Amino acid sequence: MVNHFNEFANLCFERFGNRVKYWITFNNPWAHARVWHTYDSQWRAKQKGLVGISLSGDWGEPVDLSNQKDIEAAERYVQFYLGWFATPVFHGDYPQVMKDFIGRKSVQQGLGTSRLPTFSPQEKSYIKGTCDFLGIGHFTTRYITQKNYPSGRSTSSYFTDRDLAELVDPRWPDPGSEWLYSVPWGFRRLLNFVKTQYGNPMVYVTENGVSEKMLCTELCDDWRIQYYKDYINEMLKDPLTSHMEMVTEIVVPTVCTLSILLSAIFLMFLLRRRN
Repeated sequence: MVNHFNEFANLCFERFGNRVKYWITFNNPWAHARVWHTYDSQWRAKQKGLVGISLSGDWGEPVDLSNQKDIEAAERYVQFYLGWFATPVFHGDYPQVMKDFIGRKSVQQGLGTSRLPTFSPQEKSYIKGTCDFLGIGHFTTRYITQKNYPSGRSTSSYFTDRDLAELVDPRWPDPGSEWLYSVPWGFRRLLNFVKTQYGNPMVYVTENGVSEKMLCTELCDDWRIQYYKDYINEMLKDPLTSHMEMVTEIVVPTVCTLSILLSAIFLMFLLRRRN
């Protein structure tokens, strides 16, 4: 499969590379690095293009920010989701938390080796850095809490390996699908995660949107307009936004209050002198 896909991609580079300068190998993968190296060695110098990959990733927020187990569970949620493919592409290996949890569960099931494949040193070197930009498909967020699953061969799966439970807030807007809730702030936090984890790569948002909420005979998608507006606003926030919010919400009111108090004290002083 890898060789066949590489041959197909190479033909695309040959026929269209003089016009197409941005290539996404896969939207939700599975066989990326070979094609990146083919472009890098045979076509990049002539065509001056970029090759990336597009990965899906929802954000996981701890249910209890004071509970270390919930914080770790939320980290696992994102690492098992986005990190499963992004971390090998950027760092050459699976996320450490995946290796730890799947390895331990495999031992508990009586298996001789981990169910998660192991990269050889040559494979790690070959995969690492094969991403000129990262495409992200993002739609929603979940609250995450720690939940232990028993380790049995018949019950083991991607979902039980994570030892966590996914929850939603009933106050989150429901645009029309049972799995998709509008949680714009989760998008911002996922983008910050990518920036921190993977060295601030170039990012393209390749998927985002909402499903139909109702059947209409005319235009009636106010919920979609609001979803896009909220998510785009989170994406466009300046890095100084949190600082500016602090200035607006804390510093300015405090300064105003102090100014009023000082003015009142000064006025009382003047009135006393006159009396």
